[in-house]
Amino acid sequence: MAQDFIDPDPDETRDWLESLHGVVEAEGQEKAVYLLKELNDDVRKLGIRPPDTTISPYSNTIPPEKAAPMPEDSLTAMKVAAYVRWNAMAMVARANKSPDALGGHIASFASSATLYEVGFNWFFKGYDAPDGPDLIFYQGHSAPGMYARAFVEGRLDEEHLENFRREVDGKGLSSYPHPYLMPDFWQFPTVSMGLGP
Repeated sequence: MAQDFIDPDPDETRDWLESLHGVVEAEGQEKAVYLLKELNDDVRKLGIRPPDTTISPYSNTIPPEKAAPMPEDSLTAMKVAAYVRWNAMAMVARANKSPDALGGHIASFASSATLYEVGFNWFFKGYDAPDGPDLIFYQGHSAPGMYARAFVEGRLDEEHLENFRREVDGKGLSSYPHPYLMPDFWQFPTVSMGLGP
């Protein structure tokens, strides 16, 4: 930790800082930022992890060189993810064009599509898992993405997608995750405040 480091040569440190101030005065802030980036990159090449300067607590704690490689079938997964995103967008856009304008929006799923795909492909466990399945509380407005993925997997057909947000005798798709009308698809409700948990 930088704050725990006892500087054995404060004069040298001061020289470094004065040099940086000189660069800012002579060549401007952009040059200073460029030099800091170059130093940062060079430090990484030496195998030294630079200090964490992120403001958010949400940062990757695994250095890239220690991260597990993506599975070999990741290209296939990327193609599937593209089909899922396209189908979700098309389903919502089509429903918005209907006279009832029932489509809603795609923003919630679009903002989390990659997270869901990584989870589905490599993390989420089903009923056959040795320690049992995961219980996943899906963000309710991301339902179009779940339906689009189920379509790509062959679990839903085009008629279902055309009836998005139209609960019609088992041939439609409920607006949000809820097992009442779709007991074979949703395990528990996750939208109304507190209803799921």
